[in-house]
Amino acid sequence: MTPKLWTVDFFKSLLLSTLITGVLLSVGFWIIQSSPHFWWLWIWGFFLVFSLFIMYISPYVIEPLFNKFSPLEAPELETRIKEMMQKVNIKISRVFRMDASKRSRHTNAYFSGIGKVKRIILYDTLLEKMDHDEILAVLAHEAGHWKKKHVLKMIVGMEIISFAGIYLSYRILQSELLLHLFRIQNGTFFTKVVLLGFIGSIIAFPFTPLGSYISRRFEREADRFSCQLSGNREAMSNAFIKLSKDNLSNLHPHPLYAAFYYSHPPVVERIREIRKPC
Repeated sequence: MTPKLWTVDFFKSLLLSTLITGVLLSVGFWIIQSSPHFWWLWIWGFFLVFSLFIMYISPYVIEPLFNKFSPLEAPELETRIKEMMQKVNIKISRVFRMDASKRSRHTNAYFSGIGKVKRIILYDTLLEKMDHDEILAVLAHEAGHWKKKHVLKMIVGMEIISFAGIYLSYRILQSELLLHLFRIQNGTFFTKVVLLGFIGSIIAFPFTPLGSYISRRFEREADRFSCQLSGNREAMSNAFIKLSKDNLSNLHPHPLYAAFYYSHPPVVERIREIRKPC
């Protein structure tokens, strides 16, 4: 990245995060003030709707603020992508090239959009470093996430957890438990919120391995789906090798660290599984 681009990105991100955080906090505190006994339910519902709204507008409003998206100038590749996706009943509206090389050497590809019709985004670094078979293998993996409903499962799981968490927070904030615990006299509602945020981050930390395990399980399912859809284990292996090289992956992380933090299986383990018969 150039210093100019880094500076522009920094202020764009700052403005965007300030705007979104300001909206969430303003509406959240207004709801608390307006409905003292049921604010936990209304805030949960508002956060759910707002997050879905952001997911919907992000490809059209937020992402273009940072990257340029142009039509894929490879008709043969686009045709092969759409034909592969048709096999699993995924409708593709457009395939775009993203100018990721302005900021990083990382390679990636992803789906965007909510509903039945998806857009496919390919990093220009990916297009430059991988052949068509390898790109198709990467996209077959992404298709596996959609067909196995991993995104939906994650959203539902997170909303169930957040529903329980916000109700528990309501019950704690209604009591004087936090003030007694920290020996604070004459604490306000905002004091309790800050203390709850501090305690909540500590309580949530031990559950990190569970989230990592679920994510790794989803990745393995998507790998198997990709193997079945593309039918090209060698291309999949080569794609993961190139991805790990470009993204500076640790080939041999400590097993305990990987189990605790890694959202994807270590690349050596993934390639070993991929090269087994599908």
